[in-house]
Amino acid sequence: MVTFLIILTLLLTICLIIVAGVRIEPHIISRFELGRRATGRDSAAKRILEREERLSELVTLLRIKQSLLLVLVVFCAIGAFGWLWGALYALLVSLTFGAVARTSLAQKLSSALWERSEPHVLRWLDRLRPVSRTLRVDAVIDAEMYRRFDSREELGKLIQQSKDILSANDRLLLSHGLQFAQKHVDEVMTPRAAIDSIKKGEFLGPLTLSELHDLGHSRLPVTDGDLDHIVGILHLRDLLSLDNKKSATAEKVMEQRVFYIHQEDTLEHALAAFIRTRRHLFVVINGNRETVGLLSLEDVVEALLGRKIMDEDDVHEDLHAVARQRGQHNNRPDEHIDL
Repeated sequence: MVTFLIILTLLLTICLIIVAGVRIEPHIISRFELGRRATGRDSAAKRILEREERLSELVTLLRIKQSLLLVLVVFCAIGAFGWLWGALYALLVSLTFGAVARTSLAQKLSSALWERSEPHVLRWLDRLRPVSRTLRVDAVIDAEMYRRFDSREELGKLIQQSKDILSANDRLLLSHGLQFAQKHVDEVMTPRAAIDSIKKGEFLGPLTLSELHDLGHSRLPVTDGDLDHIVGILHLRDLLSLDNKKSATAEKVMEQRVFYIHQEDTLEHALAAFIRTRRHLFVVINGNRETVGLLSLEDVVEALLGRKIMDEDDVHEDLHAVARQRGQHNNRPDEHIDL
């Protein structure tokens, strides 16, 4: 009889470790996606979704089983080894079975056995539906709580990792869409050093028109002295309707209304302003109302889509590179000294 109790105690201890080693976790696919697939007659998704709805019952059932096994180990240990040694054995098992259950060997054994038995347990719970409903407690970590993103950067990282779901164009569009609200005008504008302009009193003769066409811009700011005094916008397409190009000046042909936007405004504000004013070009200014750049509708759309939009009149792809190249010659007299 004692030998039987000893063997039974050891077997119950092993069962306790195996049950404690079972890890029931939510499926990696969200319930929303499982539900979407299930509505599309995906039988595998339906089975997984049904299993997700019973997770709480499964975990509670395992905890009950673990508690019963621990009680049985205590009683059998006392019967096999006596009160003193049995109590010591039960205490040792109570303190260590959790750590033993977390070892790789116990985890592999527990996972293998549970993978085979889980479908049978679920069917058993279905048969005992009224009783199994009482096992519904908050025993499972709700994975849906953790399917959230605490920053745009975190969501952007997930988008970049979704190569099996999203195409390269989709990832590019979503990534730039996330960043769009945080970008400012000065990040995408044409910098001051790359601005081509025309003085308001300049005659629009054939030579001037040829030079303007070679610049590769569809619109040019018209200045009264310098870039800090822009008085109009010249649209090169309007020049085609001039009857006498030799006598016309930029001031007579230009659009007199000039729209300004601050360099620290967001691109969302800029896009709303473009839609509201129905214009395609804004002059970018700083706090002193000095011209620091030009912002076109194309600049904003490119920042939103993440791809370059080449106007048929554009020649330069990267105006920031043009500004850097022109800037190499700024403020460099023969006797210049950089401090």
